Amino acid sequence: MAQLFSPFSIKDVQFRNRIVVSPMCEYSSVDGFANDWHLVHLGSRAVGGAGLIITEATAVSPEGRISPDDLGLWKNAHIEKLKNIVTFIHQHGAVAGVQLAHAGRKASHAAPWKGAHQLKKGDGGWQTVAPSAIPFNPEEEAPEALTTEGIQKVVADFKAAAERAQKIGFKVIEIHGAHGYLVHEFLSPLSNQRTDEYGGFFDNRTRLLLEIVAAIQTVWPANLPLLVRLSCTDWAEGGWNEHDTVKLAGILKDKGVDLIDCSTGGLTPGIKIPLVPGYQVPFAEIVKKEAGISTGAVGLITTARQAEEILAQGKADLVIMARELLRDPYFPLHAARELGADIAWPPQYERAKPR
Repeated sequence: MAQLFSPFSIKDVQFRNRIVVSPMCEYSSVDGFANDWHLVHLGSRAVGGAGLIITEATAVSPEGRISPDDLGLWKNAHIEKLKNIVTFIHQHGAVAGVQLAHAGRKASHAAPWKGAHQLKKGDGGWQTVAPSAIPFNPEEEAPEALTTEGIQKVVADFKAAAERAQKIGFKVIEIHGAHGYLVHEFLSPLSNQRTDEYGGFFDNRTRLLLEIVAAIQTVWPANLPLLVRLSCTDWAEGGWNEHDTVKLAGILKDKGVDLIDCSTGGLTPGIKIPLVPGYQVPFAEIVKKEAGISTGAVGLITTARQAEEILAQGKADLVIMARELLRDPYFPLHAARELGADIAWPPQYERAKPR
């Protein structure tokens, strides 16, 4: 059996294989509500054979959205449609996970195909918040630096969203601590210039994430997986780096986090990143080996043999794929054939299975 199609368990949840649908923003919601687009998009990847399917960055508050079109989980009214989608995913053998997120200073932007520009208050936007009043781009309006009370509201919003996720039936939560969004902004000294207990030294800059983890754990069942996505490096001098990530990953493991989803970048614009196949895999390998925690590898992983090699060489435990699964929702079915793994097809499609 190919490693890619071996099951993988975290706590009481078993994934049928090691292929994960990465959180990918769809910018297709109104007021945070899921709709039939999300059912078809996520449901197709379940039918296509993925093991774990994680929703796009799902905002824990209206001000935490990247754009007005983001998925949300800040009110109970969001539960019903997401419950239908989760039920469908589970009916087709995949595990449904949700990525809980707050965009911080990168919030209040138009969707990519609408220009991706910052939206002002009079143009459908809102006041953004961050650890410090430093804009992502110099030409943008600066965010407001969060007060201690504002920070505690963020923690409470993550907790409330996690409670709703449990009611919906999600089996996995991933905390978004990457790509220059709010949690990442607190982690990096490039964006966090606070002088209180949430800024300065490593222990202070990681405080928000650890408080979010602890708050979620008060409502999230102890037998279900809790993941954290981190940008393992800012790719910038003086920023967050892989050594910080290893140190934090070890702490998160001790606090009960089960896996680190290892991405990179996103904190500052104009950074040159070596975009070659599997360019982020070394970070997953370092974190796995040095922190002793399970990892997921993501970033320009596009072929079955590339994914199999990552697992066979012990560089990660899960392969997290994005654009390739947009191009081919049935990548797992095709990859199984290429690797000689005989996996079940949906009975509705069985007559098309290669013999």
